[in-house]
Amino acid sequence: MQAKETSFLKFLRVPNQFRIPIFQRRYSWEEPHCEQLWQDVLRIGQNDETPSHFLGSIVYIEPDGSQNISAVSELLVIDGQQRLTTLSLLLLALSRTIEKSGSEIGITPKQISNYYLFNADEEGELRYRQLLTYHDKDTLIQLLEDRELPSDASLRLVENYRFFESKLQNTNLKLVYAGIQKLAIVDIALDRRYDDPQLIFESLNSTGLSLSQADLIRNYVLMGQELDFQTKLYNDHWLPMEQRFGDAYAEWFDWFIRDYLTVKRRQIPNINNVYETFKTHVPRQTTLEVLESTIAEIDQYSKHYVKFALLQEEDLDLRECLKDIYELEARVARPLLLEVYEDYTPGQIQKPELIEILQLVESYVFRRAICGIPTNTLNRVFESLMTRVDKSNYLRSLKDAFQQLTSTRRYPSDNEFKEALFIKDVYNFSRRSYLLRKLENHGREELISVEDYTIEHVMPQNPDMSESWQQELGENWQEVQEKYLHTIGNLTLTGYNSKLSDRPFKEKQCICGGFRDSPLRLNRSLAQTEQWNENNILARAKELAEKALKIWISPE
Repeated sequence: MQAKETSFLKFLRVPNQFRIPIFQRRYSWEEPHCEQLWQDVLRIGQNDETPSHFLGSIVYIEPDGSQNISAVSELLVIDGQQRLTTLSLLLLALSRTIEKSGSEIGITPKQISNYYLFNADEEGELRYRQLLTYHDKDTLIQLLEDRELPSDASLRLVENYRFFESKLQNTNLKLVYAGIQKLAIVDIALDRRYDDPQLIFESLNSTGLSLSQADLIRNYVLMGQELDFQTKLYNDHWLPMEQRFGDAYAEWFDWFIRDYLTVKRRQIPNINNVYETFKTHVPRQTTLEVLESTIAEIDQYSKHYVKFALLQEEDLDLRECLKDIYELEARVARPLLLEVYEDYTPGQIQKPELIEILQLVESYVFRRAICGIPTNTLNRVFESLMTRVDKSNYLRSLKDAFQQLTSTRRYPSDNEFKEALFIKDVYNFSRRSYLLRKLENHGREELISVEDYTIEHVMPQNPDMSESWQQELGENWQEVQEKYLHTIGNLTLTGYNSKLSDRPFKEKQCICGGFRDSPLRLNRSLAQTEQWNENNILARAKELAEKALKIWISPE
């Protein structure tokens, strides 16, 4: 390793080509990063007492000596691409602004291009001082050549170039150039014969640079491979995974690898330690055949994962089941779903069985929430359930596994579920909309959107109960209101909440938009009952609880 401090412009002027290898993440700086760089450039440009401003390091791998000595050296950047690319955008914008304005600042547009943006004597891709990856690459080239941008242009590159272009319009260009001249970096060149780029990359990450577990894993898999094999792994498997996750890649890929490792190792890695666990699962001495097979398997599992984690399932019946699990935020169930989907794909499970398995997962999570059972053991429950499944008798053995759970891991029985639902404070329950939606839409072909309605208390919330309501509820009206106000028996949906307000029960039934005028099934019994008191509240709660047992099924 060779490390030396140098000015950024001196570093960039040497006729090299900085290539961003395929294992690096895409260009990702946003406007706040550019704004900070811009302010730093202006500050040091106008301060004669500040000799330099340190930007950080740029780390790259030197060529192995096999290149033609007359060719431009192709350097693989393993750290610093964000700074390098952003400063190239600034230099490009400065060059164009000088050309349009005719300003004299001590350097010409042609000099900026030939010294820092292009290798003037080269042709083809070697003409460019920097080459990014995939879509970023095409976008940067089109910007440099001042051509029409591709339809799928990299927004970050375009937006940041335009940011600098706009900032330069009303700025002293001499000050900007003076500031750029004072920018300093640490130039770190690695020799692939002696330096381990992956270890250096990990060391850089440990000092606080923002790299996700997914970044580290991708680099671990690809960085040390021969270029042809590296390209094959990336194009055949890793790139399709990135495209599959799309914009959700940064948020979801770490969780996917965690759940994949849970399935394969029967242990749950800490989300912040996924990379270290992955290195144990795929040690560095793994053969190329085993490595490719493992990455192909991860690729296959990712196809399942996006179906339930990102709701990309195309089968409408399955997607409806998955939407319910998604709404419950049952992330802990994903290792089980991942393994079940892997078995469903080759036909080991049939579609009706898969639907029932999804319903069991949903019901297990929701029944426990209604019963107020702590969730701190749920991740281990789902991790261990599949070890009890006989895959030759899939559904039955999974039901048996659910039934055998005890204590805080238990699958609540019908009686426990019903009794808890009777007294549950549903109004302040985080999943109340989900509960009411499911109750309303059970058995419907034309589904109701709960978002179009508001929650209505049949017996009003107002502690200053009107005389008519006191008579409606009876002598113990205060006790009834306190006990049943927010329970399922007293709650419904309406589009006329403000109109119903605290009106007497009979008026709530009969006015336009009242219970008798409502198309909602939740309001049928409210339209028919003659009085609203404790007995009627309990009767409606019982009716809804019986319906709930059909929706949130038991494994028995």
